[in-house]
Amino acid sequence: MDISWNWLREYVDPGANPDSVVEQLTMSGLNHESTTAVGNDWCIDLEVTSNRPDCLGHLGIAREVAVLTDRPLRMPSVDLSRDDDREIEKYCQVTVEASHLCRRYTARLVRGVRVGPSPQWLAQRLKTIGIEPINNIVDISNYVMMECGQPLHTFDFAKLRGNRIVVREPKQGEQMVAINHQTYTFEPGMCVIADAERPVAIGGVMGGAETEISPSTRDVLIEAAWFVPGSIRGTARQLNLHSDSSFRFERGVDIEAVPWAGARCAQLIVELAGGELVPGQIDVKFGFPERHPIEFRFAGITRNLGIEIPRDIVVKILRGLGVEVLDHDRQRCRCLAPSWRRDLTREIDLVEEVGRIYGYDKVPDNVAVPMTSSYKPQGIRVLEKVRDVVRAAGFDEAMSPSLIPEAWSSACSPWTDRQPLVSQQPMLGVLEKGSQNLGPVQYLRRTLMASLLEAKRINEYRANDEIDLFEIAHVYLPQEQGLPLEPLMLGIVSGRSYVDVKGVIENVCREIDPAISLDFSPTDLMIFDQSHSATISADGKVVGYVGAISPGGKKTFGLRQPTTAAELDLTALSQRAVLIRRFSPLSEFPAVTRDLNFIVAEEVLWKQLEATVRVSSGALLESIQYRETFRDPNRDGPGKKRVLLSLTLRSRESTLSGAQVDDVCRSVIEACQSQVGASLVS
Repeated sequence: MDISWNWLREYVDPGANPDSVVEQLTMSGLNHESTTAVGNDWCIDLEVTSNRPDCLGHLGIAREVAVLTDRPLRMPSVDLSRDDDREIEKYCQVTVEASHLCRRYTARLVRGVRVGPSPQWLAQRLKTIGIEPINNIVDISNYVMMECGQPLHTFDFAKLRGNRIVVREPKQGEQMVAINHQTYTFEPGMCVIADAERPVAIGGVMGGAETEISPSTRDVLIEAAWFVPGSIRGTARQLNLHSDSSFRFERGVDIEAVPWAGARCAQLIVELAGGELVPGQIDVKFGFPERHPIEFRFAGITRNLGIEIPRDIVVKILRGLGVEVLDHDRQRCRCLAPSWRRDLTREIDLVEEVGRIYGYDKVPDNVAVPMTSSYKPQGIRVLEKVRDVVRAAGFDEAMSPSLIPEAWSSACSPWTDRQPLVSQQPMLGVLEKGSQNLGPVQYLRRTLMASLLEAKRINEYRANDEIDLFEIAHVYLPQEQGLPLEPLMLGIVSGRSYVDVKGVIENVCREIDPAISLDFSPTDLMIFDQSHSATISADGKVVGYVGAISPGGKKTFGLRQPTTAAELDLTALSQRAVLIRRFSPLSEFPAVTRDLNFIVAEEVLWKQLEATVRVSSGALLESIQYRETFRDPNRDGPGKKRVLLSLTLRSRESTLSGAQVDDVCRSVIEACQSQVGASLVS
């Protein structure tokens, strides 16, 4: 934000030299970038954070300077006494059809103006801050914008067809030539300012060439409005068209001060360009964000800053910032934040304001500020455990875009019965070099695997083949009614084998719930190799998928190396999390391990064999460990395989005898023979 020092001094007089004021502004949060001499003036460049749109005008900076230097603030006098007059409605009508894009639109009309050069003082102030003068009407609108931070637009009223303004979304294929002489094609969701027949401005961004002010202009319609910040941000990016107006609307201007800015502009036009102001204004509005009183306790200053600030100074600072102090006593005060400070919503916000104005340099380095550790919600604690397990397994955390091409979404998502949500603000630009041409990147992902597979492809393209990634993020699952479901998922992509990644998934689940019983059943996801993939269930509920990427899947994502992917529903698993572990003393007696080698039919799954062994082993079983699978059709016959496993047995009462171990093994062998048709290799 560029500030003219001479212009600033019109509203507050902090002295003749800007150096001390610049230092105070920097210490209070407006970082100083540079100070440049421009004639007999200085241009001061300040960095304004996105939460302080009130400081995107000279009056906002002047308010800060006034409270920092304890000097009076001089606001320009503007007459709003005749705003309720309806005479302007005889000449012009305003209709707002897109109230979801424009919450307030005001219009004022000045007739009989004389367009010409601006007076020297006004032109010089604009030049100081880098704005080239055009003519007195346009310069006045720019002047008011840089004065109060509210963008305005002026139309040649005679060129508005039907003497109407219609605020609406664009029609199919509608175009407009802007004042930069470029033609822009509008997209659905943009805000268009039109007359009775065609667009005349891009709402909040730039005006149109057909209705711009020219030397022949005699009647001027002044627009002052409040546009939804997200809409302006999206429009500016889609059209690649950014302006001083869009910069301010994106951050949110003061909706309650819109009429003031329009009246200030009209007043200056009458003073500097002649003409007559038609009494009244048109003001179409759809309700303002409600401001709620904030309970402010003076003890909060000491508790949070570690110092005591006198109550009268605290109240004075708050009032200087525009905060309305409704009432106060020795312990507290009740405050109402000004309309231009929507970032002030909590008590701690007011503490910060008092602290930065009073001066953080007055807080001693060794002051003791009482700190209390906060309680972590269960969801946060579950995520910490998940991250610990996956990082310990050698995986790196990734962050990938939530928007993906539809081909990726369909290839990976198990939710093929739910159409993906389409973003009205697709990602701009193209995908990383080497990506498949899969159409626009504008679908909200229903799975994390697609984004992570693209990340792996990028790493392969850059010769980093050994890459193991995980991501914890939300996916978006549409419902027939209401908002979409947004479960929190764990996604994994790795060059390791299916068995290795499956083991990581099992460790994650058991870290969340040590007693969890997982079931791995065949999956029909086409992205996976059907012989090395599984649907993961817990207590009959599907919680995820794991599998090796099939050749077709590798081709879809442009992968060269073998890849395994997995996804877990952390939202579902968090509901059964056991975060407080119970101590169980270890047995002081030795364990006994026995290996069992079974011949089973090819269709017998490990989970079936494991379940049979676990049940038949009884209370002495400590663990079961899978060793390997071996196939020899010549020895065992076709459709057969050997599965080698290890049993670890232990008693808490005594050392196991050979007879006890033999009894357990005999029970296991008999159960496996009868239930899964297994025979022991002799």
